[in-house]
Amino acid sequence: MGCRRDQGRARGNRRPQRGLRQTGMLRVEGDPNPNIEHANRRKRSIGLDISVPEGKEVLYELARRSDVFLTSFLPGHRKKFGIDVDDIRAVNPKIIYARGSAFGPRGAESGKGGYDMTAFWCRAGTAATITPVGMDGMIGPPGPAYGDTISGTNLAGGIAAALLKRERTGEPSIVDVSLLGSGLWSLGHTVALTVHLGQRLEARPGVHGAPNNPLVGLYTTADNRYISFVMMQPTKFWADVCRHIDRPELADDPRFATDEQIAANTAEAVKILSEAIATRSLAEWSERFVTLSGPWAPVQDTLQAANDAQIRANEYIVRAGELELVANPVQFDVTAPESGPAPVSPSRPMRSCSNSDSTGIASLSSRRPAPSRRAGRRSMPGSFETLDLGSVFASKRAEHES
Repeated sequence: MGCRRDQGRARGNRRPQRGLRQTGMLRVEGDPNPNIEHANRRKRSIGLDISVPEGKEVLYELARRSDVFLTSFLPGHRKKFGIDVDDIRAVNPKIIYARGSAFGPRGAESGKGGYDMTAFWCRAGTAATITPVGMDGMIGPPGPAYGDTISGTNLAGGIAAALLKRERTGEPSIVDVSLLGSGLWSLGHTVALTVHLGQRLEARPGVHGAPNNPLVGLYTTADNRYISFVMMQPTKFWADVCRHIDRPELADDPRFATDEQIAANTAEAVKILSEAIATRSLAEWSERFVTLSGPWAPVQDTLQAANDAQIRANEYIVRAGELELVANPVQFDVTAPESGPAPVSPSRPMRSCSNSDSTGIASLSSRRPAPSRRAGRRSMPGSFETLDLGSVFASKRAEHES
């Protein structure tokens, strides 16, 4: 799961020298890579070998200077590499220690790894809930890192709350977010309802959704696109819908005069609306429904959503170098967050660990591939900026105080 650099705090990644294993259905190579940049969000990375004492000392020094230590390592590996809570708190007693896991910090499976497909999508209930009865297999996630992105946002919120608690009380927290817990939270209303009733919620087949309200469901346009109506108070919106589909006489039809009559005659109303919506394209209805008072939406794929005027007006998609990325959904002061790759280090080595730089990552050389493996330093050709241990922790405090 990924936390956000563009929520207002500097952040660094410690990566194994091999990089990260990734799988996906769409293969993208080269640099920049949207699979990488969506999660990176201006975070700077170092390749650091913490299996050797010198590399571990670098990590401890970074922790000593940081507000938050975030890890997705399994419990056994945290102990093996000396990065568990007690290890990090030994060098910084006030640090927020945050853990992202598959199955949570307790229980028999707390030490197991997992992916968003297994823990978030399948096990927490989404896959079975949205797969129609009788369909072989299951409906899969809508794209890569779906559960990771949601869980990472949850974790970022927890970290922010822990920072506020520490500011107010002086006490640091251990923050835990799991893929399993986030998947269940995403289905919270459904879980509560099904547990209360003692029966599962099944996906309804077909186009229309509500059996007793014609203004809650999907309607097909002339160009085989879909419009979703979600007007929970049918009598409030019925007359306005009738005017917008050029059937104003239906506003006074006694079959649809009250909620009870609309519920009793839903099948007839759905037939009328289906025939009317099928006469125009989605573009025509979108223009006509600008003045429709009830909630409605076009059903869009990701390419169509990326060109949606409302999405663009709110800068929910932002320019990040050569790429366009979805912006962090949290905005401060009606301003889109700045996104993109991490700031590029100068071409010559610098002594640059600013006191105001909360990541503490410093003295990064240029992206020159170099076969170096001394004192915990490992370089990856063309991938990571390398860490100069000789000058990594020189301070520029005097520059900021002068």
